[in-house]
Amino acid sequence: MTRIYGIPNCSTVKNARTWLAEHNIAAEFTDFKKQAPDAELLQSWLAQVPLATLINRKGTTWRKLDAQQQAQADNPGDAIALMATQPSLIKRPVLVHQNQVHVGFNAAQYAAIFNLPSTAA
Repeated sequence: MTRIYGIPNCSTVKNARTWLAEHNIAAEFTDFKKQAPDAELLQSWLAQVPLATLINRKGTTWRKLDAQQQAQADNPGDAIALMATQPSLIKRPVLVHQNQVHVGFNAAQYAAIFNLPSTAA
């Protein structure tokens, strides 16, 4: 089963979900705002994706953190706790397909993940 995680009003998540729909790829969507990922799920993602990739250090949620909280993001255990309580810190979308974790959206990358020809110019 393919699963995509994110926030429905995030433009990148919208683009990824639209791409999946246009390519007739069924993916179950999990809204971070309604169902935040738990520590176990975050740990499984970090087994495949570097912490620096998974944490969104460019968003408004990151900028609202104080220096101590931002420093916690450098330690995997503390970062997991931080992302579990503030899922908006997670770079979006997170796509899990065939037990492989992919972060962010790029049409060419998704085409490769699903073994489709890339339509990128």
